[in-house]
Amino acid sequence: MLHWLSQSGPLALLPTAVGGVVFGLALAAPPGPMNAVIAEESALRGWRSGFAAGLGAMVADACFFVLALAGVATVVRSTPGLQRAMVAVGGLLMLWFAYGAVRDANALSSVEPADGESRGFRKAFVLALTNPYQVVFWLTVGVGLLEPGQVDVLAYLPVVGADLANALVVQTGHPLLVAGLFGGIVLWITGFPATIVAARRRVERLAPVVAWASAAVLAGTGVLFLARALGL
Repeated sequence: MLHWLSQSGPLALLPTAVGGVVFGLALAAPPGPMNAVIAEESALRGWRSGFAAGLGAMVADACFFVLALAGVATVVRSTPGLQRAMVAVGGLLMLWFAYGAVRDANALSSVEPADGESRGFRKAFVLALTNPYQVVFWLTVGVGLLEPGQVDVLAYLPVVGADLANALVVQTGHPLLVAGLFGGIVLWITGFPATIVAARRRVERLAPVVAWASAAVLAGTGVLFLARALGL
């Protein structure tokens, strides 16, 4: 499915690489259950654990990427029962991990990283695999990014779109776009945990606050997922 553009030079492909990074950051940065897990692991156990959690979410994205290439996206999209089951499982997992975050928050009594093995990679990985928003991205935007073509990214902006037309034209279906996308995800899962760790060193009570906030995000999203699975 990927298409090499044989007549494009390095400078012509620069917007594609930049566009890939932007798409990767857009996928990884929004607040939600993945970043709640990354923040909790970073605040409780340090940068390495936070990065591992982010890596778990990125590995799930890589799995979705392979499935999109294989055409599995069409099967999932045409099976409402499977989508509903994924949403329900994701909601239950988020509630369970929210309970774990509450226990961690109650146990915190030191500014040093918490003891115990980090399960951030596994938590983020299984959550990402059952996160309908991540699935929907790869069923819609992700599939579109893999099809050969062009997207004038800035032309769709309101008011200024006409003036910025052709300023950032991305070549979809190009390996450089995919590389940029995962590069943007790596930037986020490297920098976000570092920011949490740096802030925690300056604010003694930040770790339990992050843990409680993570529990709230996970619990709230879990309830919404279960309500959606039940058709409420």
